[in-house]
Amino acid sequence: MQRQLLASFGKCSVAEVVRTLCGVQAQVASSAELAIRLRQAASRRGEVGRALSEGSVIKTWAMRGTLHLVAPEVAGSFLSLLAAGRSWERPSWERHFGMTARHWGLLRPAVREALSGAALTREELATAVSATRGLRHAGEALRSGWGTLLKPLAWQGDLCFGPSQGSRVTFTRPELASSRWAGVPEPEAAAPLAIAAYLSAYGPASAEGFSNWLSRGRVGKRLLRTWFATLGDRVTEIELEGQRAYVLREHIDELASAPRQTLVRLLPGFDQWVLGPGTDDPHIVPPARRPLVSKQSGWIAPTVVADGVVCATWQLDACGVRVAWFREAIRPPRVHLKAEIARLGSIVGRELSVAVDLV
Repeated sequence: MQRQLLASFGKCSVAEVVRTLCGVQAQVASSAELAIRLRQAASRRGEVGRALSEGSVIKTWAMRGTLHLVAPEVAGSFLSLLAAGRSWERPSWERHFGMTARHWGLLRPAVREALSGAALTREELATAVSATRGLRHAGEALRSGWGTLLKPLAWQGDLCFGPSQGSRVTFTRPELASSRWAGVPEPEAAAPLAIAAYLSAYGPASAEGFSNWLSRGRVGKRLLRTWFATLGDRVTEIELEGQRAYVLREHIDELASAPRQTLVRLLPGFDQWVLGPGTDDPHIVPPARRPLVSKQSGWIAPTVVADGVVCATWQLDACGVRVAWFREAIRPPRVHLKAEIARLGSIVGRELSVAVDLV
């Protein structure tokens, strides 16, 4: 809870929260902003937008191919490991998009050249790239809102999201979006940085847990072992309820002496508390309740964490907050729950009532 900035709230900036969490999923912008604000002692609406405009954070396709707010100083380490899988070279990509190795060799410089000046809308970028000899057939895929062809370019540091033009997104080069952009290192240099950052926020964790968070388990076991080996004696294995897990050696004493957290926290949908270890981690989400947390089409519900475990889901309606409390969980601590909902109300700007249903 402390490492997730949930045990106590400090004067963390948007960028500091994003960096601590190794990124904040931003498929739903309002959820991303709430995830950040709930971890700050004081916040104001619009601070995420200001952080983007100032370049202290950038928005790009990152972990699991989903849209994230990331810290430009360290994002390249995570992107490097995503790119290392080179998923776009699989035969299925060639069959579906008609993109051979030769086409990818043309696409990267064409996109970088198109984005060397001003930020471009999706349509403008697709038009510029499809004018390149040999890439006319890529125009339709580039115009897709899924951005499938653009994700590998984001992982290689060729593009990120720029400032929106009304309802239209734009794309730009990371170094133009932020003067803090540190580039994309080679995987062997990126691995110890990325894994140490992940373990600092989400450890103890297994190598498979890191792989699932990074790319939904698409990293081979041999490559995972190689990456973890780059940390040397910075990490050690411990036993966690009968399972082996990695932890940074420097955190062992702190972890062993950490007091039990009995706090209640309301977290928005797609919160990193759930996404970091994954919804299939039984230490975080009770397996029988996973369908209520991880829904269809990849939707992650807002959750209530009590005693370190997801004990409920919640939703905001016209009257206030309606909580669906898991019947087998600890009894709803109503005093703490009301205090947390009052804090949520101060963030969303209205007084909120609370209704608790056992499910």
